[in-house]
Amino acid sequence: MSDRPSLPRRSFLGAAALGVATQLNGGAAFAQSTISRASPLKQLKALRSVDAGVLRVEYAELGPANGAPVILLHGWPYDIHTYADVAPMLAAAGHRVIVPHLRGYGGTRFISDKTPRNGQQSAIALDIVDLLDALKIEKAVVAGCDWGARTACIMAALWPQRVNALVSVSGYLIGSQKIGEIPLLPQAEQQWWYQYYFATERGRLGYEKNRKEFARLIWQTASPKWAFDVATFERSAAALDNPDHVAIVIHNYRWRLGLAEGEARYDDFELLLAQAPVIRVPTITLEGDANGAPHPEPSSYAKKFSGPYAHRLIGGGIGHNLPQEAPDALAAAVVDVTRL
Repeated sequence: MSDRPSLPRRSFLGAAALGVATQLNGGAAFAQSTISRASPLKQLKALRSVDAGVLRVEYAELGPANGAPVILLHGWPYDIHTYADVAPMLAAAGHRVIVPHLRGYGGTRFISDKTPRNGQQSAIALDIVDLLDALKIEKAVVAGCDWGARTACIMAALWPQRVNALVSVSGYLIGSQKIGEIPLLPQAEQQWWYQYYFATERGRLGYEKNRKEFARLIWQTASPKWAFDVATFERSAAALDNPDHVAIVIHNYRWRLGLAEGEARYDDFELLLAQAPVIRVPTITLEGDANGAPHPEPSSYAKKFSGPYAHRLIGGGIGHNLPQEAPDALAAAVVDVTRL
């Protein structure tokens, strides 16, 4: 089975007809949460690990081994517990659910000390393709939030033969260093303050020293109406103690601004991604009505999805970490996306 796109392929990057976008509120399979819920703290336990590409990936697996596979991808500065409620719901619905810690989080480790601690977007996406190979999963529904949404979008764009369908919180998030060169309006630039902080040595040292305090601030500003408690935060913050975490995060944001080099092995992928490829697999995008993190307007990315497509606005004060704040809505989208 091939896990690399053919290069170059002009037809792959060609324009396609716009899929019909619908504005929905919830799905048929699960009752939608419209407010942040105070539920008993769930812990994803009995984590497994597998060698996949350059990593030994730590992951949670729930549901029947012969169920339709679903990959759930977290972002920064979160962890697999973004899906602490979603994963059991999907497992109960008969899915085989895989929730991996990305490189630099939790118990995921590089197999070799010599591997660059690279945070560029295509490297993280290839990690998940390698994970599919290691788990002998040919195709899966892939869903993500934040870095996880970008990773899911890249997989759907570059490896559509591995993706049954896509669920992406905040839509089409594929970027490039060229896009990173374009200045934004001052109000928008202010939202990216941490990216510029990380561009400095002071910022790297500050994040190394205060990573949990930093994460708590991001959680609060990105989800201003989410009343998460100390136990919920600490459960996820433990994943930031990974020895490679700071290096991965700093490289990610510096690479976006062209301040850090990537690896040559990913150059062809980045050339494709810089052309903002259209995604053709069935897709549902989601957005919370109280997202305090930088995010594009749904109208700006609707044309990037040429297959069956729907957009859902989730109301009730839902912020950036939508899968954890409104798990019913995310679970419903995963079930519904293959029925579009």
